[in-house]
Amino acid sequence: MSENVPQQFDDLEKCVDAILAKVGKNIVFGMPLGLGKPVLLANAIYNRAKKDRSINLKFATAISLEKPKGKSKLESNFLEPFVERQFKGVPDLDYVTDIRNNALPSNVELIEFFFKAGSYLNVPSQQQNYINSNYTHAIRDLLINGVNVVSQCVAKRDFDGETKYSVSCNPDTGIDIVPEMRKLEAKGTPIAVIGEVNKNLPFMHNHAMVEGNLFDMIIDLPGPSYELFGVPNMAITPVDHMIGYNASTLLKDGGTLQVGIGSLGSALVYSTILREEHNPTYKALYNELDLANKYPVVKDIGGVDKFTEGLYGCSEMLVDGFMYLYKAGIIKREVFNDTRLQTLINEGKITTQVSMGTLDALVEADVISEQLRAKDIKYLQEFGILKPDAEFKGGTLVIDGEPVEANLADQAVRNLLESKALGDHLAGGTIMHGGFFLGPTPFYQMLHELTDEEHKKICMTSVGFINHLYDHRYGRQDLKVAQRKDSRFINSAMMATLGGAAISDGLANGKVVSGVGGQYNFVSMAHEMNDSRSVLKLKSTRQSGGQTYSNIMLSYGHITIPRHLRDIYVTEYGVADLLGKTDRDCYIEMIKIADSRFQDELLEVGKKNGKIPSDYQLPEQYRSNTPEKIQAIHHKYNRQGHFAPFPFGCDFTEDELKIGKALKALKAKTATRSGTIKCILNAMKVKQIPSEIEPLIKRMKLDNPTNFKEKLEQKLLAAELLG
Repeated sequence: MSENVPQQFDDLEKCVDAILAKVGKNIVFGMPLGLGKPVLLANAIYNRAKKDRSINLKFATAISLEKPKGKSKLESNFLEPFVERQFKGVPDLDYVTDIRNNALPSNVELIEFFFKAGSYLNVPSQQQNYINSNYTHAIRDLLINGVNVVSQCVAKRDFDGETKYSVSCNPDTGIDIVPEMRKLEAKGTPIAVIGEVNKNLPFMHNHAMVEGNLFDMIIDLPGPSYELFGVPNMAITPVDHMIGYNASTLLKDGGTLQVGIGSLGSALVYSTILREEHNPTYKALYNELDLANKYPVVKDIGGVDKFTEGLYGCSEMLVDGFMYLYKAGIIKREVFNDTRLQTLINEGKITTQVSMGTLDALVEADVISEQLRAKDIKYLQEFGILKPDAEFKGGTLVIDGEPVEANLADQAVRNLLESKALGDHLAGGTIMHGGFFLGPTPFYQMLHELTDEEHKKICMTSVGFINHLYDHRYGRQDLKVAQRKDSRFINSAMMATLGGAAISDGLANGKVVSGVGGQYNFVSMAHEMNDSRSVLKLKSTRQSGGQTYSNIMLSYGHITIPRHLRDIYVTEYGVADLLGKTDRDCYIEMIKIADSRFQDELLEVGKKNGKIPSDYQLPEQYRSNTPEKIQAIHHKYNRQGHFAPFPFGCDFTEDELKIGKALKALKAKTATRSGTIKCILNAMKVKQIPSEIEPLIKRMKLDNPTNFKEKLEQKLLAAELLG
């Protein structure tokens, strides 16, 4: 860490001048993924490089956020007013805009180790500049690529007149890469570490709180800061909801939860809250689906009752769902930074409520001595077992000014401790560890509104701590194992093979959809802890070109998770437990949760390749995996007020929801030539726009069509809205 006070800048151009003066014109500019990018500085240094082609600038990062844009005029008409409203005050990343316009100058490039899903599928420059890397290896790969400048957004706050900073949404790599860069600096490599203050960024405590001298430069512009990028809530479909419900039955009370972003993650959160707040309904659906009989793993490792102990969250991404789980009283299990203490809690020998039994259990476990020593007193006070005003002087314990022999075998001493010196509750507990956060705008407000006491229970920290079990730089392995009991590492896959391999980040043609991120680490970690499981959520089918395809298949030309790490898969139809199973049983379990339209085909290919006995018959109870069944179940419980598409709020207006639904349906129907012709013929029946949909047509700027294409689009949309 630099010993000098960082340079303070209230002018971006002067900061760019200082960076160039410090490191020269060959810049590898490292930034955190997602929200923590210093957008103003990134734009300033990028635009300087556009003007001065003698500067060689390489951005090294992941998930460069960009506002949604339509791929057609119709989509643009729908999105533009929404984007203007939703992202008001949110600046664009200029290099992303230029990439989209194929205008990135030759002296600038962008390398990323994770894409926003699907964002660069058809952008050759970014497909070529993708780094295939585990999230835990990101720092290593940034250093290999010669990073000499790192910068991120930071929050700022005064504590009793002393200024502190927080790396807030992105301590994931930031707090680890700076020490590595200081090592380079000590060897003579010029480097620069810059913090860009954003007053709207939540100030996170614990590991995220840093001293100003972590940085060489701090940008603190006068006036209001720009608004944070809020990711809109997406609709949770009936299929999503059923996948989320099935996955929620695998959660064990008193366990650990990791979950990702997106509608499948939100669906899991919703059903977990349903289990807590509407337990009779939750159990009714469980029985109706016959999950315990059809999928024994649910009964063996999961649960359907309300959460008494609660869950501990340990997730590379702190999604907004964790805050809803916290508010519902589900995320509440505290973990502590001591293996011995945590083990005693896990074994039920002590609780978080302090009593004399706590001291006795610690003595029995040889954590402290019956004849208390100075180090014992320090330990007990660190975890709130003893009040801070108790003192140890010359071998004597002083309680409320009264010296007593520090012997726990003495009943008088025990009585005094119990009446005057014991704390009420273990101190220093953490209910959530996260590496980075990103989500809807209300989520940021929820973080702002947490009290300091609540903030101290949420620890934003290194991704090495969260995703990696063995690296001792990021916490002891035995402590992590003790804290993460009964973990359910729940992630998503796009496709899966019958043998249990997962396809989550790319396509058979080599194109990258997103990235490996932390998925491999979490799957691998689950295999290293006896009571933990990896759960991959998977939609059983997908639509492409007007056709339906199974997402469960014999093989695929790309994999993310190899089949030797197979564990649990969840589709809308059920739960496949592959752990320790033979290939025959894995094939059968995967077919049980496949869409019934493809089960015979999958059975045939399994038998043809000798993986399934030729006389095997799939039991009838698994033969009703149909979209119609999912729709019927969803409709039944939706009528009771459950499984809404936007249970955590919606950023779209009622009119936009109607239009969006119509556009989505129209896109699906016109995916084939015959479908397009059918839609056009139906549209021609619309002779006049009915008054009830006139506002929707106007919202789409189709109320006064000026050419044949616009007239056709107007009628197509009107026909779908009326249908």
